Amino acid sequence: MKHTYKLLTIFLTTMCFGQSNLSLIPMPQNISYRSGSFMLHSKTVIQTNDVTSFEAEFLQESIKNQTGLDLKIVKVVPNSVASINLVFDVEGPEAGNFKEDYKVEVAAKSITIKAVYNQGIFYGIQTLLQLIPHEHKSDIKIPCLQLVDHPKFKWRGMHLDVGRHFFPTSFIKKYIDYMAKYKMNTFHWHLTEDQGWRIEIKKYPKLTQVGAWREGSMVGHYNEQKFDTIRYGGFYNQNEIKEIVAYATARHITVVPEIEMPGHSLAALAAYPELSCTGGPFEVGKKWGVFDDVYCPKEETFTFLENVLTEVLDLFPSEYIHIGGDECPKTRWKNCAHCQKLIQEKGLKDEHELQSYFIQRIEKFVNSKGRKIIGWDEILEGGLAPNAAVMSWRGTEGGIAAAKQKHFVVMTPGSHCYFDHYQGKPENEPIAIGGFTTLEKVYQFNPIPEELNSEEQKYILGAQANVWTEYMLSPEQVEYMIMPRMFALAEVLWGTANPNNFFDFKTRIQAHENWLKNNNIKYRKTSFTE
Repeated sequence: MKHTYKLLTIFLTTMCFGQSNLSLIPMPQNISYRSGSFMLHSKTVIQTNDVTSFEAEFLQESIKNQTGLDLKIVKVVPNSVASINLVFDVEGPEAGNFKEDYKVEVAAKSITIKAVYNQGIFYGIQTLLQLIPHEHKSDIKIPCLQLVDHPKFKWRGMHLDVGRHFFPTSFIKKYIDYMAKYKMNTFHWHLTEDQGWRIEIKKYPKLTQVGAWREGSMVGHYNEQKFDTIRYGGFYNQNEIKEIVAYATARHITVVPEIEMPGHSLAALAAYPELSCTGGPFEVGKKWGVFDDVYCPKEETFTFLENVLTEVLDLFPSEYIHIGGDECPKTRWKNCAHCQKLIQEKGLKDEHELQSYFIQRIEKFVNSKGRKIIGWDEILEGGLAPNAAVMSWRGTEGGIAAAKQKHFVVMTPGSHCYFDHYQGKPENEPIAIGGFTTLEKVYQFNPIPEELNSEEQKYILGAQANVWTEYMLSPEQVEYMIMPRMFALAEVLWGTANPNNFFDFKTRIQAHENWLKNNNIKYRKTSFTE
């Protein structure tokens, strides 16, 4: 009876208000519905002062894909013609002059999307597209309304590990499209790992000739310790990297590359073993997990990394460069004469401070190029580099500590933001690394810890989901693991999630699942009985 009541509620709510009114994700900050509707049809035009702008052409193409209607883009609207107007507002939206703020007004004769910057126009377009049904009809009704919208958090991210399993550029673009549709703005691209180096570095060709390929992979769960002998790998050349960055930039998504150091570097050491403490030889990692062999903090290593980062910086214009810093065993350093001598020469207490010295050397170089570093919360150990931002993954403690030290933080705790975790009962789900992170748990996430005062809270940039791919062998499996949990995180980071009204959120998801299904995107169906 309880489940019947819930389904009846969905039906009645949809009948009363219209499905499109209910289905916006993320829900806007302020929305008011008006009587009447706008009629979208083949003679409707898109009006903008810049008829070649990406936003106008994106809107045109998206409406054609959704409805079959091929609208013209014009500078001046003919008399009595219905129009969708893209307007740059020099005074700014009511919510404030921020790059991502926007307004949408749907009236009987026109739709107006207004913003100060292109980003706001783009987000207004994404909201409008969610109001337009996915159906091929000659006349399509859009309910009259007015909304004023802006995000709460600056960093609204999705991460993707391409080291454990490699994904083609076609899927990376799809991933970016998914993010853009839900107003996510930061793509954290995890490009180097023990199990594969995925970015072309022209000065060091063996990184991709050797480091991009492993002679086998784990099969089944880690606990089974089974392997195949199939050569596996791949990498992105620099032209492909540029193409992806340009594709993301057009959609107002920043691509933050991650080049792991000092740990998770076995693929690089397989190519250049002289950068290790022992001299090797090494092979690219076949199993998942953590390896003892890491970069040795000697001058030739720093020269190598600075040369690598020089090419990375040329490819990625992002403010932040992710340098990893996590899960770096100190086993080799403890038994390395050079490392122990360096600890003494620099007056360091231990190997943890040696890692801090390593990270600070890299930060100084990155800062000299006008950029900043961000790293996993282990970079706090031994002392935080002066200008570093922290990505807090081992709970929220690292983020709290960093914010109290006045360092910027991206929250990504395993408890709520690891989308490689099971999202349902393991016996009913594809194999995963472990954990249990449901849709509701993601929706309940608050990136700002209670332990921070109002001043310290300002250092929380936002949050992101991490997608580690040990058990994701295909794009379809990645899609299944992020959908619909990405919807929940998008609303959390936009600032309109209401954990007390999770049922309403699940109701809104239904229309989005129809979109996923119609576009052959894999997803986990939302259940009203779990």
